[in-house]
Formats: sequence, structure tokens, C-alpha cells
Amino acid sequence: MNQQAALARSDDATAPVLLREDAEGIATLILNRPQARNSLSEAMLLALAAHLTALAKDPAVRAIIIAANGTAFSAGHDLKELAAHRADGDRGRAYYKLIMESCANVMQQIVKQPQPVIAAVQGPATAAGCQLVASCDLAVAASDAFFATPGVNIGLFCSTPMVALSRNVPRKVAMEMLVTGENLTAEDALRYGLINDVVAPGAARSEAMAIGRKVAAKSAHVLKLGKEAFYRQLELGLADAYNFTAEVMVENMMARDAEEGINAFVEKRAPLWEDR
Repeated sequence: MNQQAALARSDDATAPVLLREDAEGIATLILNRPQARNSLSEAMLLALAAHLTALAKDPAVRAIIIAANGTAFSAGHDLKELAAHRADGDRGRAYYKLIMESCANVMQQIVKQPQPVIAAVQGPATAAGCQLVASCDLAVAASDAFFATPGVNIGLFCSTPMVALSRNVPRKVAMEMLVTGENLTAEDALRYGLINDVVAPGAARSEAMAIGRKVAAKSAHVLKLGKEAFYRQLELGLADAYNFTAEVMVENMMARDAEEGINAFVEKRAPLWEDR
């Protein structure tokens, strides 16, 4: 197992804001600002973007986990960092635009990432931290985790977190979270579809690894094809979705790994993937 420092540094300039660990074809990106409740600072967003870009080109990585050090998964944007830019000549408008666009780009990178991305959540995941969980393909949470979009409590409606949240949970659940700012427990998050499983405190990362191993055992080419199709068909009407996915199935059938997988099934043996 190895650990790589992120490109950007943490507030105290001694520890990276983001860590990477690799094992069994799974890369774990660890938010490492526990002193700031792993808020998504400018440096954190830059580091996430850089790592995701590098991982997308790494054929050895077949699944990605996003986890966090400390008692919180992520408290969202760094409000102290944002408030400091009120002193700018434009009262921070350009900086706020930069941060919101950077965050939106990271969330979209996760969706477009060729590897499935799994969130391992402990403690609170709030505002853009909740958005990060909702943007991941899969998520597991400790029973003491909770989720919220509490910006309304400080006069800042969670409009960008709303995009990912409203694509995960029922409309009225999302609206209630957005207009009240109240917490959603891990059990309710499971019930409403924001996460896939609830585990004991301290076990979220190991459970995410267990899921990652299952993912890593599949053809990376087929998973990339399927993940891309999954998100694209969601935005289409019913007939267009079927037309599009029929084309995807044909393309998938022409892949070497589909041929190998079908032959292996018929011959009652394990498939040998070549990721093509």
C-alpha cells in the first residue's frame, strides 16, 4: 500500500489536504483537513480534480473510494475562506464564481470518471459534503453519519448541492432538506436512496473496500461503458433511452470481454478479462 501527497497543501502547510492509498486495484482518496471538518477549500477542490484526472488515465485502478480523516466526512465549502473575499473589490463575486464552478466541475468529474466511485462516510456530510456523497456512484455510511443541506440557516440556499441531491432522493425529501436545513440520519438516507448501506461506526471504509473488490473483479471496459450509459439514459425520454441503450448493448456485445464472459459462463469457468 502506498500513500501519495496531493498537489495542494493543508492549512498548516505540513500535511496534504488529500491523501491517496492504493490496494487491490482500488484507489482511496482521503480528505485530510480534519481540523476544518474536511471542508472543500480551494486547495481541496484542486487536489480532488488533479487526482481524479490522473486516476481516469490509470488502467491499474479499477475502483475509487472517497473517504475522510477525522470525525466529519465534509462540512461543505470553507466559509472562512469564502468570507475572507468579501474584502475584494467586487465583494468576492469573481472568487465565489471560481469556487462554485470548481466544485461543480469536480462533481461532474466523478460522474464522468471511468471507474465507479464509492463514498465512505463517517460523521456529518453537509452542504457541498452532502453533494459529494450524492455525486458518487455508490455510498456507504456509518450509523452515526448524517446528511444535511443547512445553507438556508445562514442565508445561503444550497443550490448547487441541490443538483446532485435531487437526483438521488425523492423530490419532496430533497425540498424538505433544502428548506429546513434539518439532518437526515444514515438510516433515512438508506431508505431514501442517498446511500447503499449503513454499517457500524468505524466500518464505512472497510465496507467500501469490500464493494470496491467486487467492482475490481469485473471488466473495466464494460464498467466504463455501462456507467457512461447509465447517466446518459437518465436524461433521456423513455423511447430515446431504449434506442440509446440498445446501441450500447450492441457495442458491448462486440467487445472482447463480452465474448469472453459469455464463453466462460457457458464453459462454467472464470472469465479472463482483458479490459477491451
